[in-house]
Amino acid sequence: MENKLIVTFEGDHVLVIADGDKDYRYMETLWREVAATCDQNECYNVLGIANTTTPVEAVEGYDLPTIFRELRIGQHYRIAWVEKEQDARDMVEFVVTVLNNRGMPGRLFDTEAEARQWLLGSD
Repeated sequence: MENKLIVTFEGDHVLVIADGDKDYRYMETLWREVAATCDQNECYNVLGIANTTTPVEAVEGYDLPTIFRELRIGQHYRIAWVEKEQDARDMVEFVVTVLNNRGMPGRLFDTEAEARQWLLGSD
C-alpha cells in the first residue's frame, strides 16, 4: 500500500487519514501538519483513521512525546485514533500508553463511530 497522509479541517475537528508504512519521519510530518491545521483553525479535536502496513518501531514510539512537546501538542488537544490494521494495533496501543504516561493526549478506539462519539460527544 502506498503511503498516504491527508489532514483536513472538517468544521468541528481535524481529520487525519494516515495509510501505509510508518516511521519517525512520517510521524513527524503527520503531527507537524496536524499541529499547523489545528492552530490555523483554532480547533484541537483530532480524529485519526489509520491503515498501517508497517508500524513504527518501539524506539520511535518513545520519541513521539518529544515531537508533541516541540509542536506544543498538549492537554488542550483531544486526539481520537483508530487503527484499522489489527497487526499494527499493538504498536499503536504502546505509543498511546507512552503518550499518556507522559501527560500527553490520545486515545485508541476500535471503530470510527466510537472515536467520533468520544471526540465530539460529551464523554
